[in-house]
Parts: sequence; structure tokens; C-alpha cells
Amino acid sequence: MTLSLIHVQPATGMAAALTATGGVAVGGYVHHAWRGLGACATQGLATNPWYPGDIRDALARGRTARQALDQVTSRNDGATRRQCLVMDAGGQAAVHSGEANLPEVAAELRPTVAAAGNMLASDQVVATLLQRFLSLTCENPDAAWARTAAPRYRDGYESRLLETLIDALDAALKAGGDRRGARSAALRIESFDAAPIDLRVDWDTRPVEALRSLAGRVRAPDFAEFLASLPRH
Repeated sequence: MTLSLIHVQPATGMAAALTATGGVAVGGYVHHAWRGLGACATQGLATNPWYPGDIRDALARGRTARQALDQVTSRNDGATRRQCLVMDAGGQAAVHSGEANLPEVAAELRPTVAAAGNMLASDQVVATLLQRFLSLTCENPDAAWARTAAPRYRDGYESRLLETLIDALDAALKAGGDRRGARSAALRIESFDAAPIDLRVDWDTRPVEALRSLAGRVRAPDFAEFLASLPRH
């Protein structure tokens, strides 16, 4: 019922998350990004809003993504209804897709970037989301997609990450997205070099366009100046 992408850059500690769904207020319930620690998306037939706190604590104690994910799902009776994607500070990802989730259910994991979804129009939606992200950020997108090499990011790509995430989501929704149609979308970027960016479209028939409009306001000189004036730590 939801489509998500998470990205962690181990070299800088930057973490980002992107989500869209056919329901309301996806940004308030699904994705989380923690600079220097990692990111997660908790979704599925029914999300578990308590997963992220435990996952963050596990990552802060040095657990891997797989260890953190196994910890929360193993003690949750409703894990068959969950889909959860986790990435640790080293850029390694893990996913849990419970068998009660509705098709299409798909996930694509690569070092430093991963995507997952459920109740999708087709499994190509997740592939499109990840491929578009790689094509916009990497010097070796084909090799990264084929798993013959880890993603090698272009210099300065983080400065355009806001727009990149929206463009990748746009491509995925055009490939089918949530089979009910997308109604809410959100993204979060956390780094040690700038104040967080946290954009949310809680209900809109054209959530990508609404998200792009918000991004335009963030990039406008007056707000960009305000963001630049905020503490970074």
C-alpha cells in the first residue's frame, strides 16, 4: 500500500527517506532518517509506528540493519502484516516483507540505497524508483543496478538530492505506483552540513506536483537564507 526509498551516504553521515501512498499523511507514519545512524520505512498492510524508535535505538548501539530489523519483527505478533526497510550507517540494507501483504510486493536493495513497496501496480514500480535514483546520482548507474559494483556517486550530488528524490518518485508513479493511486507523499533529508528538510503532502490528487511546489519554496532565496542561518548540530 506504500512505496519507499531510503539512502545513506556513509562518507558524510547524510540520511534520506522518500515515501508515497494511496492513503493520508504518509510522512507522519512511514519514513524516518537519522543523520549518522541510518534510515527506515515501516509500511505494509498495517504499519507499526513503534518500529522506528526501537530501530533507531538498535542502530545507535551499533547493530546492523539486519540485526535491528530482526529485533523488532521477532517480537511483533503482527509482523506478517508489515513491510519494513532499514539501512544502517554503513549503507547496508535489510527488508522484511510479511506474507500477509497484498501484491505486488517488491524490494530492491543496493549498498547505500534501497527501495520497497507493496500493493503496487507491478513489481516494476520499485525497480523504476531505484533505477531513476541511480541514474540521477551515480557515475555508474548500470553497474550499480546490475550489482557488479557499488554505487559511485557524483561529486556534489547531495546538493540536488531534494530534486532527485522527487524526480525518482515521479518516474515510479508514472510506472504505476500504488495501485489505488498516490494521494500523499513525503521526504526527509538529514545531514551534518545543513538543517533538515522535511516536506509532506498529506492529501492531494497530484502529490508529486505538490511536493515539487514545496521544494520550490524551500529553494526560494528567502527560505534558503533562513535554512542556511539555522544551527547544523
